[in-house]
This record gives sequence, structure tokens and C-alpha cells, in this order.
Amino acid sequence: MGKAETFQALHEGDPFVIPNPWDAGSAKVLAKLGFKALATTSSGFAFTLGRRDGDVTLEEVIEHTRAVAGAVDVPVSVDLEHGYGSRPEDAARAVAAAAEAGAAGGSIEDFEPGSGIYDAGRATERIAAAAEAAGAFVLTARAENHIRGNPDLGDTIARLQAYERAGADVLYAPGLATVEEIRAVCDAVEKPVNVLARPNLTFAEITSAGAQRVSVGGALTWVAAAGLVSAAKRIRDDGDFSALGAGVKIGEWL
Repeated sequence: MGKAETFQALHEGDPFVIPNPWDAGSAKVLAKLGFKALATTSSGFAFTLGRRDGDVTLEEVIEHTRAVAGAVDVPVSVDLEHGYGSRPEDAARAVAAAAEAGAAGGSIEDFEPGSGIYDAGRATERIAAAAEAAGAFVLTARAENHIRGNPDLGDTIARLQAYERAGADVLYAPGLATVEEIRAVCDAVEKPVNVLARPNLTFAEITSAGAQRVSVGGALTWVAAAGLVSAAKRIRDDGDFSALGAGVKIGEWL
């Protein structure tokens, strides 16, 4: 099987964690740790460029996709944000470009910076266009309500149901906060559901509510950045270099 088919098969087996590397090096580390698939993070990638989330181009994302997917043998899904354009054909173009760059899957969301959440009809048209372009590529449709100031679970579920009918392979509503919310979403749809991990919920709790896939978004990037900040502050403030002794031996991972 190709990577896309391998990725699709994962969604038909046991629930799994799909962690989010921010570059090729972190992708190699996560793959060597035994994770069966990886997903890029738009915020983590933007951080590597010294920018905020949403401030990258499709061309930069595709270059990043090629680097990450080419660094590992496991399937890689790409955070394609809103598809880098508001038209349905823009979402289709982003999916096709990511697949050509080696991605096994990717996500399209229903939120555009500066414009807000798309109305449900327009958002569904965009998912339909992306699904038509996807082929074996595993398309994840994202309903952004809960991280964009509109925690309306009924609307979120209605959107995910519409995206499912439009051809999405996986459904995702980042920001679900409780086991009850996760269960309500999973019970309302037939396709596999991705859930964004939360520090207060375990993998067992999330998957027992029906989730097939658990991602971490940009969180691992910020965990790594927190280690950088902590060690650098000790160097700056105390002349203390002891934190440098905690580093990994990079030859074991690359």
C-alpha cells in the first residue's frame, strides 16, 4: 500500500495518537518513537519561520510538506488551514498540491482569518470540492466553532454531518472540552473523528467516548519552546548552564 492507503487503514483499526511535528527533525524523532502517523501543525510551522499562525503561504506549506513527508516512512497529514483561498477551488488546489508533495492526508477548516467562520453552505461546498480532488488522500474536515468563539455544539455537529455527506474521510472539531462533548460528536456521525488532546483528559477517556484519532496540535512545539525559554533564562539570569546537560544525543534520533 502507498502512504495514503496505509493512513486510511489506520482509521479502520484501533484508535491512535497522531502527534504534530513542527519540522523534519521533530518528525524523525516522533517516527522513531513508534508513532504510526504524523500531522503537521500550522502554528508550529509558522513559529519556525518567526511568524504567527495563519501568516504563511500555500507555497511555503507545500515546501514544508515535502520536507516533513520526505523525512519519514510513516504517513503525514498536513494542516492546510482554510486552503489558502476562500473559493471551493482553492481548497481543492491545496489538497492536490499537498498530495503531490507526498502527504497522505490533510485538513481543511471552515474559518478564514479576517472573515471568520464560513456559513455552513459555503463551508460544505469547499469540503465537497476538496473531496473531489482528494483521491486516496485522507481528507479531514474541520469545524472551527469551539476555538473561534462559537461553542455551539449543535451547530458544530450539523456542520460535521454536512461535511461527512460532502465526502470528508475524517471529521474534526478542535476545542471539544469534555468527554460528553466528544461522545455527542462521535455518536452523531459515521466517519472517524479526530479529537484535539487536552491536558486534563487521557487517551483512554477520549477514545472511550468514540474518538478514532487524537492529535496534539501545536502543543508539542510549545513544550519544546518552554524548555528553550527555561534554559535560556537560567543562562541569562544566573549564568547557570546546567540545563544544557539535559539535551538528547541527537545521533540517536537522526
